[in-house]
Amino acid sequence: MAATGVLPFVRGVDLSGNDFKGGYFPEHVKAMTSLRWLKLNHTGLCYLPEELAALQKLEHLSVSHNSLTTLHGELSSLPCLRAIVARANSLKNSGVPDDIFQLEDLSVLDLSRNDLTECPRELENAKNMLVLNLGHNRIETIPNQLFINLTDLLYLDLSNNKLESLPPQMRRLVHLQTLILNDNPLLHAQLRQLPAMTALQTLHLRSTQRTQSNLPTSLESLVNLADVDLSCNDLSRVPECLYTLGSLRRLNLSSNQITELSLCIDQWTQLETLNLSRNELTSLPSAICKLTKLKKMYLNSNKLDFDGIPSGIGKLTNLEEFMAANNNLELIPESLCRCSKLRKLVLNKNRLVTLPEAIHFLTDMEVLDVRENPNLVMPPKPAERTSEWYNIDFSLQNQLRLAGASPATVAAAAAGK
Repeated sequence: MAATGVLPFVRGVDLSGNDFKGGYFPEHVKAMTSLRWLKLNHTGLCYLPEELAALQKLEHLSVSHNSLTTLHGELSSLPCLRAIVARANSLKNSGVPDDIFQLEDLSVLDLSRNDLTECPRELENAKNMLVLNLGHNRIETIPNQLFINLTDLLYLDLSNNKLESLPPQMRRLVHLQTLILNDNPLLHAQLRQLPAMTALQTLHLRSTQRTQSNLPTSLESLVNLADVDLSCNDLSRVPECLYTLGSLRRLNLSSNQITELSLCIDQWTQLETLNLSRNELTSLPSAICKLTKLKKMYLNSNKLDFDGIPSGIGKLTNLEEFMAANNNLELIPESLCRCSKLRKLVLNKNRLVTLPEAIHFLTDMEVLDVRENPNLVMPPKPAERTSEWYNIDFSLQNQLRLAGASPATVAAAAAGK
């Protein structure tokens, strides 16, 4: 390939998947003097090619999934560099050069899935940093000075490290939208910095040893918080601070020891996905039927029985996925079949004896899993009927009335609902 013609006008090139092991690298890349982005992922690189020095307009460099132990080389001589993505390499602490943090435009740094045991030195000098990913390393501490200057951060991922505490200066991150702290031993961290992060939209705290006593008492200031993950922790009930989050759309509380839900869940009026799998729930409160925007509900591996699913669940008209595998269900409420958008119904490993006949009217159903219910007898498909089927009153008192119960029995059932 001649080093003339179109090469000086190329703006971006993806060389991912080529084999550059052993020092081979196409020398004509240095003729691409107008190059803005370069991808060298999965190429077997052991060090950065010296040809990079000629790419004075380069803004985005991706060298992920290689064998790099160091980023020393030409990076600090690239004045326009905005993004360095070097995830999934073998970078050590000494392999991250201090001088790259003097690059004025550097705003994206991904050093996740490497062998770092500490934050890169001089990182606090990257004052225009917007996206920082140091996840899946072995970092034990975050220096206090790190967040004094990095106040414009929008995205911060520190997951899968060995952090036991977080610096109080994190409260300065008032523009932060995404905070991911999963899989860190943060037992004694009270997370008092959270209420100050008023722009937060996503907060992931999976497997961070959260209990009732090491979460903030209130998160009312986080009016934009829409996605919360508190799975794999030590929660015996839903933390009170969650009930005031009126913007919640996704909430993951799976793999805790939660035994009951408060009636306050009706505050989650925007909730679309609720994951409560692998807890100790025996029933759901009727207030859950007020979450009318709910699309996905996961209740696998709890202790739910027939009374555990409220009869008003048919009010969740936007429900698309309902999963309650590995519980103690013998029947499911008829009203569940009024959720006409239901596409996936997973009820395997229960004690089901039958399903409502109306199950046949769920025309959007794609998955119906009722395996490992040894006593289950599927209902016959009813004769063709009109939509009036959905207007049947399934309330207990009406069913008793139809069965010929005495007025006193019907009245007692109404009083006890």
